[in-house]
Amino acid sequence: MPDPVATAPVTVRTPHGSVRGERHATGVSFLGIPYAQPPVGVLRFAAPLPAKPWTDVLDATSYGPTAQRRPFAEVTTIPEPTVPGASTLNLNVFTPDPSPAAGLPVLVWIHGGGFVAGSSASPWYHGRSFNRDGVVLVSLGYRLGIEGFLHLPDAPDNRGVRDWIAALQWVRDTITCFGGDPAKVTVAGQSAGGGAVQTLLATPAAQSLFRAAISVSGAVMEPQDRGAAEAVSRRFEARTGVAATAAALQDVPDEELLAHQDALTTPGPDADADARPRVLTLAPFCDGELIPRPVAEALTAGGAGADIPLMAGFTAHEFNAVPPPGPIDDPIDGPGGVLVAFGLDAARTRLFLDTYASYAPRPALLWGQALTDTVFRGPALAIAEARARCGRPTWLYQFDRASTAPGADGMAYHCADLPFAFDLLDADGVTAALGEDPPQHLADALHAAWVAFVRDQDPGAFWPRYTAEGRETMRWDVPPRVANDPLRPVREIWAPRPATLTGPPQAPPSGAARTQGMTSESRINWQTGPFAPFSASRTAPRPSYPRWHPSVDLSRTTRDPTPSSRLSSGGYSAR
Repeated sequence: MPDPVATAPVTVRTPHGSVRGERHATGVSFLGIPYAQPPVGVLRFAAPLPAKPWTDVLDATSYGPTAQRRPFAEVTTIPEPTVPGASTLNLNVFTPDPSPAAGLPVLVWIHGGGFVAGSSASPWYHGRSFNRDGVVLVSLGYRLGIEGFLHLPDAPDNRGVRDWIAALQWVRDTITCFGGDPAKVTVAGQSAGGGAVQTLLATPAAQSLFRAAISVSGAVMEPQDRGAAEAVSRRFEARTGVAATAAALQDVPDEELLAHQDALTTPGPDADADARPRVLTLAPFCDGELIPRPVAEALTAGGAGADIPLMAGFTAHEFNAVPPPGPIDDPIDGPGGVLVAFGLDAARTRLFLDTYASYAPRPALLWGQALTDTVFRGPALAIAEARARCGRPTWLYQFDRASTAPGADGMAYHCADLPFAFDLLDADGVTAALGEDPPQHLADALHAAWVAFVRDQDPGAFWPRYTAEGRETMRWDVPPRVANDPLRPVREIWAPRPATLTGPPQAPPSGAARTQGMTSESRINWQTGPFAPFSASRTAPRPSYPRWHPSVDLSRTTRDPTPSSRLSSGGYSAR
């Protein structure tokens, strides 16, 4: 017989009305709570409006509707369900203690999906492990694709960004009802969600809504100026024959709007004259108002988010499985020359080829690594470098633990770090993505660092800040280790000219002295180090799942079930 206390519903009163949640092993979940009115009719392309109050108790025991109307593909790395319905601007709260006096730290999670897909309803984003360790987790949905990010002259720009801000305002005003402290909010996200975090750091209207940030494999659109967004709108009109206005699109059915989106994002000769590879077409951009400056520029040269502690990083082989747009004969000069499109000069091309000499027998991997470096590793490293030069509180990492799943090629692909960070190695789809028996002690370590960062704005003494002198970088592997300047080739290849942040440098926190006496690579002892209490108490079930189907954060990119096949370039545009 089930424990009646464990299964009893829990009701919380909020300023908008009461919500009924459900207990789980380590806390209580409240799912699908609206933070804004449904974006339908005249609100489809409008700025979000606060949710209207309700009188009856709101059943919050199942996930609410998702803005995702279709996933990337039939099978994706992260299982992110599509839930039909109109009220897509909703969020989920997982709390260990829904008492207003609890005062717990809060982690707000923004899902990825290339800004065109993704869902907060994924089992990979459940909050049970964070609840176990005293953290409230909030995961949110937001408008995607055309509805969220296409520039329309008769609608506010960056509607998806406005949704994030509206959700954070809801957290500020309401999270106390669920045991959270609105003064202890950390915003985090992965891939497009990591780009969302970077965007929020560069958005003045969001600055007072969180105190710390975690950007996981963050990606933003490049170029990101208003002119680029207007060019996308012109291309939309040319390809669809439909006016890029809210008035013209307001009543277009979802399936038709998705067909228009496909027409816009399909590679073609009319894209633009810049041949550099792009992975994002519908994404946040510098509109000159909400986002006053391109995000990368604001974070590396403008001092945006300078006072906010930042943890940032990536996996070692994010998009290495993405195939080039055509055949490759010679990595430099052949008809499918890998590096020509990335704009490297002769010296940096040679350094790149020397750095990745092991890929020479498989030139397609050079393309994937260049994409990984230009979209994820290089930009994150540039942000860390700029912040370090001014003493901004920054922690940098690379996730190196390779998947052992069939077809993974012994690499650490996009999304591979999330089950470790959330400490959910038993979640649906994890074995299929990571292989059998992923190391629980690595999840203990990585998750503990996140918990400490959310709680203390510092991941702990074992992980020093990234500094201009030592370039200390956490390498998440078995065992994890801190290395000095392990990303030097990436910096020299992709970021040859350092930016200079404006504003006075900050004094390092009291724990900064911990870097003294460190070797170039400091390993962590599992038995006696900071994670020993976590490692000693774990027993994680190891279910069996279907074979691995990695997908990457590109609109409509898939992987064939056969381990030997490569990723399809369906939604990828090389232009």
